[in-house]
Amino acid sequence: MSRVKNSNTAPEMAIRRELYRRGLRYRVNMILPQMCRIRPDLVFLRSRVAVFVDGCFWHRCPEHGTSPKTNREWWRKKLDTNVSRDRAADSALVEAGWKVIRIWEHENVMRAADLIEETVRKRSSRTSKRTSWKPR
Repeated sequence: MSRVKNSNTAPEMAIRRELYRRGLRYRVNMILPQMCRIRPDLVFLRSRVAVFVDGCFWHRCPEHGTSPKTNREWWRKKLDTNVSRDRAADSALVEAGWKVIRIWEHENVMRAADLIEETVRKRSSRTSKRTSWKPR
């Protein structure tokens, strides 16, 4: 499993290229402050949007997720742990005021980019209206 790619996958790179083309800037695989072990694939700091591009096998896609035939019990526990870790990360981020977007690897890149762009721009315009904060 050490050879399994966990970042810069083809679906993630396609979404990143499209978002960059649209003028959106983001951080990649950034560890969020006070959020140990939570490392979203894309982070939009100003709008507080965290994007995860999930693989169908590793995160149990309801459409394409499969279970291996050999060593079935070990894989069941492993994949269940992945899914429960995803839910815990989502809860922690939402509680801290972040918007979480999860994209499956099989989803259309343009539709995924549309959703991300709409969310980021909406949340950015909301945060830019708060002008009461002044640096010391």
